[in-house]
Amino acid sequence: MRITNLLAGAVGALLLASAAQAASPVGERHLEATNPTAALRDAQHRPTVRVTVWYPAAEGAVEQTLDIGPPGKPLFYVGEAAPDAAFADGRPRPVILFSHGYGGSARMMAWFTTVLAQQGFVVVAVDHPGNNSADPMTVAGAALIWDRVGDLEVALERAKADPVIGPHIDMRRIGVAGFATGGFNALAAAGARVDPAHFRAFCEARPDDGMCKPQPEFPVTAAQAAEALAAPDLAADAARAGDDHSIRGVSAVFAIAPAFVQAFDPASFAAIDTPVAIVVGQADQVAAPNTNGGAAARAIPRAQLTVLPGVGHYDFISTCSPEGRASLTICQIALPQVPTHVRALEAALAFFSKTLGRP
Repeated sequence: MRITNLLAGAVGALLLASAAQAASPVGERHLEATNPTAALRDAQHRPTVRVTVWYPAAEGAVEQTLDIGPPGKPLFYVGEAAPDAAFADGRPRPVILFSHGYGGSARMMAWFTTVLAQQGFVVVAVDHPGNNSADPMTVAGAALIWDRVGDLEVALERAKADPVIGPHIDMRRIGVAGFATGGFNALAAAGARVDPAHFRAFCEARPDDGMCKPQPEFPVTAAQAAEALAAPDLAADAARAGDDHSIRGVSAVFAIAPAFVQAFDPASFAAIDTPVAIVVGQADQVAAPNTNGGAAARAIPRAQLTVLPGVGHYDFISTCSPEGRASLTICQIALPQVPTHVRALEAALAFFSKTLGRP
């Protein structure tokens, strides 16, 4: 049984027993958007952002595997989607913008996004320039995390302008979701204000916090980041870190194990009136719940917080195969991942159905 069917079936049993509409096949379409700040972050200084759109496809669409790794020996079980399949119908649907984690990719989180698409949402995801698993990573891509919100914004504009995708997007119903640094971007999209000085002070006081250490996917020290941000080519962008990076029209935010929460101005959380739901793993040693997702949930009015016992940070990536568990550090996971994925999807579908309406 493929992972997406397993997840959709489990979530359907938990949440959607009363829904008349069955899960649809998933379509996938690739687009390209332009963001001027991408050129600062990309190793080749390209201003482009890769966009992947997943959506409910017409019955009979032929899906192909999205699994990551060598053919026949994947490292991650991801799911399936049908390239450029026809839409299930002509109705406009709520759209979810999705941001991946530090050094990740849109595809790595397709265990989450394809199930949302199966359940009727249009999901617009990106590969963040200079900080994704397909391209060379850069210090600028690691440091300019506030610019990643702009990637989501231009991706939405590009999807809306696309003659195939655009007619199916309801711009009155926009949600944002993200994992880890992507969860940071989701909170920024709702209006949280970046404050690099607050993060520096936090790390001076708590240097052993997981967010204050170089991240294993692409280790960058605080000194390296500071030097890069002070350089002439990045200084002007760095000076705009505290600007308003919110995305107009966003009416729901779902953050999975959000990271770098101490890089926000704590006072800005109180002004967020967008519904926010946060899911964290109680055993997360990378983005510790108390100083990241939990801290945001305590400060944001009416935010919902779900804590999953025993769950670590990388439990939220796509399901590791036996090959992945044997060869990858991030796949050394104590608990089975599928139950964790189901809990996250259960929370996301309930939240987005309530805030954006059932698709």
